[in-house]
Formats: sequence, structure tokens, C-alpha cells
Amino acid sequence: MTTRLDRRFTALKAEGRAAFVTFITGGDPDFDTSLEVLKGLPAAGADVIELGMPFTDPMADGPAIQASSQRALRNGASMKRTLELVRRFREGDNETPIVLMGYYNPIYHMGVETFLSRACDAGVDGLIVVDLPPEEDDELCEPAMRAGLNFIRLATPTTDDRRLPAVLANTSGFVYYVSITGITGSASPEARNVAEAVARIKRHTPLPVAVGFGIKTPAQAAEIARAADGAVVGSAIVDAIARELDSKGQAKPGAAGRVLNFVRTLADGVHKARAAAAE
Repeated sequence: MTTRLDRRFTALKAEGRAAFVTFITGGDPDFDTSLEVLKGLPAAGADVIELGMPFTDPMADGPAIQASSQRALRNGASMKRTLELVRRFREGDNETPIVLMGYYNPIYHMGVETFLSRACDAGVDGLIVVDLPPEEDDELCEPAMRAGLNFIRLATPTTDDRRLPAVLANTSGFVYYVSITGITGSASPEARNVAEAVARIKRHTPLPVAVGFGIKTPAQAAEIARAADGAVVGSAIVDAIARELDSKGQAKPGAAGRVLNFVRTLADGVHKARAAAAE
């Protein structure tokens, strides 16, 4: 079965460039602003979208993404509303892959079968569930695969060659390489180290490797794009959303447009870097 993620990475490879993967938290700072940003991401250069499932107790997220979840939850975010964002997005875009990213608790609370059914109906393409290791694949990974969803696994600088086969066993769509040892947004990756890590992972799998955690500027995004099949930017975009809030925590007029303008600068870094490397 060929998925939107498969088609997108195949097309990008043929173009000789890396994917620009964006992350925003569903419902941050409110449903309408989040939907406006979500709908505008493809035109701003996003090739793949990761949509965060707001959760009260994240383990891998730094202050920026933690705060975005809290803002979303204060304004009525829920798993149902997150899936509604995807459904509304799909009314105008049936091509851009959307991956839900987060933790197992909200999925477990809804019920795995119910969640998978609703996610597929809404138009979700894949899942990244940070706190479910390969040893728990029967819990969600295998049911998700049977439902037709890609299950994207994280590899880290501490994932050695003995552990990689287990991590990659049921991974599909792409491999998400966490470029730093730490939480999101806490440090910036070294391009040389990333290139070495990507090459090592590729010795174990034909899947594309996208790199995230710590990419904040167009220049950093360009460096990662030269070393990997995709560059993932999350905290920097979430910070851009936070800067568009007034003293009461409400989105300022025109906030989504300014956030999307920032996203375009990051996208230009990714796309031009890979194009230059291919010439």
C-alpha cells in the first residue's frame, strides 16, 4: 500500500531535494488560528506536517512546545478537536501528508480502535508516539499499520547498531532522527554529526531519514537538508506563534499570516540547500 508519505518522499527524491517538515500543536493558541496556520503551511513550503496532540504531561518536549500544549488545552483542545483540524484541512488539501505526534495517553483514553477509525476518517497519514517502545508494538503500532497508517519511530544519538533493528522493524513512512540528546528546542544539532548518524541509519533501512529537534533558523535547516532526507522544525514555529499573542494570550490580528511568512523563510533554506547540492 502506497501512502501519502511514500508518494511525497518519492517525489521529493526525484526533485533532488529534502522534505521540509513542520510541527505545530493542534489548537494552539486557539482552534481558529491553529486551523488558519495549518491550512497555510503547504503554500508556505511545508512538504509534510506534524500536528501535535496536546497533552498535559509531555516527556520529550521543551518549554516552547509544553507551553503550546497548555495554551491549546486552556482553549478547549482535545483529541476530537485535533482530529477535526485534520478533517477541516482535508477539505482543501488531499495531498499533503499529516502525521499526528505526541503521547499514548490521549489515544488510550479515547480507545485505540475508536482513535484509529476516527484518525483514518479524518485523513491522518501517520503517527509518532514518543512513549511507546518497539516492545509495545501490539498496543498501537501493529493496529495502526493494519488500519493503513504509517508508524514513524524515533532514533536518537544513543540508539546503537544493536538497538536499531528493533526500532526499525515496524517503522514506515520515514525515520525521525532526534539530532540531540535532550528535549525539543534545547540545543542545535551539529551538521557533521547528523550526516554521520543519517548514513549509519541508512545502512539499516531504505526509508527516508528526517532530522529534528533544535533546528531554529533557515541556515540550520539548510545544513540539515544537505545531510538528510528531511528537516523538521517545531519549536521555532511554535515560538513564532507565541510571539503573536497579546497580553491576554489571544492571537493578534493577522497572526497566522506572520507566522506563515516565518515558515516560508525556513522552507526556502531547506529547498534551496538541497537544490544547490544537486546541481
